[in-house]
Amino acid sequence: MPTQGGNKLLYEDETYKIRNACFEIWKMFGGAFKEKIVERALVKALIKRDLRVEAQKKINIYYDGEVVGIYIPDIIINGLVLLEIKCKPFITPEDERQFWLYLKGSNYKLGLLINFGTKTLEIRRRIFDQARRIAPHKSA
Repeated sequence: MPTQGGNKLLYEDETYKIRNACFEIWKMFGGAFKEKIVERALVKALIKRDLRVEAQKKINIYYDGEVVGIYIPDIIINGLVLLEIKCKPFITPEDERQFWLYLKGSNYKLGLLINFGTKTLEIRRRIFDQARRIAPHKSA
């Protein structure tokens, strides 16, 4: 699916499958369960879609090109897409800010903040790439 500018979305195939798996899990569970249960079910749904899934993998966080710490995202897909799972009534501005900073401090270009809310499924797509062209990080 092209963007408004006619370009292809970053990791379009992966994100399509991720979204599809999220909708399947949300239809099954709604917002009734804790994050750990939803995460386990989502991992199974993602694997079923032939995606490489790494749950709770430690990744490096960088400052000024050097590792300054470790972050453990909920799920990483195909070594490309960082997923952060929430199960709460809605995503707060602080959730957004925290997720943005995780993405910014990592080597990942694309992240999805996914909330399996009580009334709706929210999927926030965030891309962080431009600043890395100025000051690239070393490999994770």
